[in-house]
Amino acid sequence: MTAGTSEVTQAAATALIPNANPLLALALIMIIGLSVGSVAKRARLPSITGQIVAGVLIGPSVLHILERDAAHNLATITHFALGLMAVTVGSHLNLRRLQNARTRLFYLGLAEATITPALVLGSLLLFTNMPLGPAALLATIAIATAPATVVALVKETRAKGVFVKTLIAAVALNNMACMLLFELTHEVARVMMTDTEAISWTTLLLERAVLPLLMAAALGAAAAFVMDFVAQIAARPDQMASLGAAAILLTVGIARELGLSPLLACLCLGFVQSNRNPSQERLADKVFVSFEPAILAIFFTLAGIELSFDQAAVAGLAALVYFCARGAGKLLSVEISMRLAKATETVRRNLGLALLPQAGLAIGLTILLQEDPVMRAQQQVLDLIVAVVLTTVTMNEIAGPIFARWSLARSGEAGRDRSRLIDFIQEENILLDLEADTMEEAIDVLVKKMGATHRSAQENLTEFRESVIDRETEASTCLGEGLAVPHGVLPQAPGMRGVMGLSRKGLSFETPDHKPLHCIVLLATPKGERDHHLEVLANLARLVGSDEEMRDQLYRADSPAHAYEVLHGDRSEGFNYYLDDEDS
Repeated sequence: MTAGTSEVTQAAATALIPNANPLLALALIMIIGLSVGSVAKRARLPSITGQIVAGVLIGPSVLHILERDAAHNLATITHFALGLMAVTVGSHLNLRRLQNARTRLFYLGLAEATITPALVLGSLLLFTNMPLGPAALLATIAIATAPATVVALVKETRAKGVFVKTLIAAVALNNMACMLLFELTHEVARVMMTDTEAISWTTLLLERAVLPLLMAAALGAAAAFVMDFVAQIAARPDQMASLGAAAILLTVGIARELGLSPLLACLCLGFVQSNRNPSQERLADKVFVSFEPAILAIFFTLAGIELSFDQAAVAGLAALVYFCARGAGKLLSVEISMRLAKATETVRRNLGLALLPQAGLAIGLTILLQEDPVMRAQQQVLDLIVAVVLTTVTMNEIAGPIFARWSLARSGEAGRDRSRLIDFIQEENILLDLEADTMEEAIDVLVKKMGATHRSAQENLTEFRESVIDRETEASTCLGEGLAVPHGVLPQAPGMRGVMGLSRKGLSFETPDHKPLHCIVLLATPKGERDHHLEVLANLARLVGSDEEMRDQLYRADSPAHAYEVLHGDRSEGFNYYLDDEDS
């Protein structure tokens, strides 16, 4: 992963373990990575930063204990880890869960694909002597955020919420945008750098740029369908982890053999699997869980070995301009897009910093440039591009995780990936501006919402609706102060389900306290969970009865994300407590 400019430097010194046995190198990398990562965590730094620093220390840039060839010999582990984390990112693009996030993701994707590369391109052309072609290639590479780093930080901090959901979906989208724009720019640059006869734009755009990306996406989708088919006819539940690992290895291997993007293929594998089969939405977690610390330590320590400080002299001013312009572009893209989307302040204030890490995809794209004969004919230009990328990746992977982890902590979502009493109400289960003339009409709207967000069969929903109407006929489910909780039995549900409808102006139904309804929570309880049902009812009543300010915030929420933050924020722990705390 290094440019020709660093080959002399690498050859000038011999590593302490010059031709390390791969198993010995693997053991050394794992032990040192885990140890330094643990020290970093105790120092309140991300363990990822510690592991990357450990790799830099034992690599040729500092102590030279291991050659960069040691990382090359373990490339299979790196490719598998990248594929695994790409599947994780893709699985977070669950269309059902992202229903209420579509506006902010649309604006953010558009801003990331335009503002960030435009700012990097303009800055490089204005402040350096870099030609247009290389500057344009660097501008497209700047879009990508490191999915491996972001996923690892989310897992390390046990973060969960609207901000995390937006962050991971944004990473998936900006990686896709980066790959598409890079392929287009690369082909344009190749044409500009050759004196061959003119090539049609149709061939340029479709055959050389778009088609390989479509093929990679199709490969990932096919792998998801094959895995689902095998799971249905042959695999037992305890074999799903092995089947998932095999699917990832097969997808990465075929993609590399065909010269396609393994990252995009695995993103599509996770995306299709998550949207096709609800039981496999957390496929990567099932594969990852038993060996997560070890594989992360290996991956990020190897990344540190790959980083090079001897590129800084070659990159010079261009690297500094790229680094600053990319950071400014990320922050500006988030600020503009989140204001347009009317996102919550938590998301707007923290998302930009969390998008700063950059690693695997950026390095992978430079490798593609190094393997291109047309680009190699312009070796000086190629060396400059690679030097800029490696220098800024080094900076972004050491500083980026620190900013990203800080943003996760500042968002208030760190430590929330734990079961809570009202976990079944997520952002996608909340409906604003509920309109109905009767309680029965309101129930119909919410039953339809439940079918859309919880994937319940229509016959089960029909039976459930009838049970809700019967209960409402027997006695009103209004709890007072603008809250009603109609409920019924949904026998086929794997656990309690619910949707929430909010009305700012209030629904003028007949209520015991003669107050308009502002919030209706429709609960679906499976048989055998009556205690959980009663507990939820009691705590929802406590919400509206004991905290007038929180009640007003919920009733006047201007977005589902805002309502979610009210229900799941720190202040809500009195009624929406963590179940593991209650058990202990």
